[in-house]
Amino acid sequence: MMEIKRLNDRIGVCPQITPDDVGAIAREGYRSILCNRPDGEEPLQPDAAQIAKRAQEVGLGFAHVPAVSGALTEDNARAMRDALARLPSPVLAYCRSGSRSAKLAEMAHAYEPVEKPTRCFDIVIVGGGSAGIATAASILKRNRDVSIAIVEPNDKHYYQPGWTMVGAGVFDKAFTQRPEAQLIPRRATWIKASATAFVPEANQVILCDGSHVEYRVLIACPGLKLDWDAIPGLKESLGRNGVTSNYCYDLAPYTNRLVKDFQGGRALFTQPVMPIKCAGAPQKAMYLSCYRWERRGVLKGIDVQFHTAGAVLFGVAAYVPALMDYVARYGIHLNLGSKLVAIDSAAKSPPSSRRTGKRRGARMCTTT
Repeated sequence: MMEIKRLNDRIGVCPQITPDDVGAIAREGYRSILCNRPDGEEPLQPDAAQIAKRAQEVGLGFAHVPAVSGALTEDNARAMRDALARLPSPVLAYCRSGSRSAKLAEMAHAYEPVEKPTRCFDIVIVGGGSAGIATAASILKRNRDVSIAIVEPNDKHYYQPGWTMVGAGVFDKAFTQRPEAQLIPRRATWIKASATAFVPEANQVILCDGSHVEYRVLIACPGLKLDWDAIPGLKESLGRNGVTSNYCYDLAPYTNRLVKDFQGGRALFTQPVMPIKCAGAPQKAMYLSCYRWERRGVLKGIDVQFHTAGAVLFGVAAYVPALMDYVARYGIHLNLGSKLVAIDSAAKSPPSSRRTGKRRGARMCTTT
């Protein structure tokens, strides 16, 4: 059953479709199909040509605008805009999960001509997280007369560094959440929207509604978007079968529960390739967990493994000796250059090339 999310009257998005789905798409009232996946992205994926052939048979338009997940470009956005302009609407766009198509649709909108008024500020800060708010407060403390706008779409602010402490049982998760409105500095203007594009040659930021904001100085600190779909099996496994992450407000308490209840077996901590939100978080979660297990007297019965895609334990060499002391103290098995590629949570196993030893009581702390 297709899960279609309608973005507006012109476009809807959904996960990967098959040729057999095309007839149902036409019956839903869509007049065109747009594929955002490169061919061969994963095994058994239908080629765009297969979908195009079936679309033609039932009288639907078709376009192929391939884009790489996590690496969307302005060229992708312009190609998406051009495809949407020429295809009969409404259009159903698809990718592996639907999120890539939704983002491209938003980016494409930024390149459409707009007539909305432009606002102008001395400084525009994109991102109202800890970095954006702290930067605005620091500037205004030194210069009360400067005009600052903070572009941030969310009503809630999360102190994400605290989630490691939630997973360690030190903080309650509610402690890390505050209303965004209470944290915006009084003399700053909060623009409750997301930024979709930068136009540096015009000193402008384009917002999700198509409006433009001008600046004299731009400070970009929007943070990173988590891509759970990048690892097959991860999204559907999070929060059950011993699979967790401290990079999520709702999952950090599950980390705490797993660590508290774990009595023995394998504890697997993973760190993916950069960029990630905090390169220290996977190790902090591991050391804090080991500390708790050591205090409870169960550490000797736990096979603690750290798998990192990096070639070194930590990127700052001066920190490595101290970290290695904890690795030795807790008996942690290091696996450098090891990347998590998939999860079989029912078997409590990462079905990758690095699969060693027993799997009894396995727990996995994924950090993606």
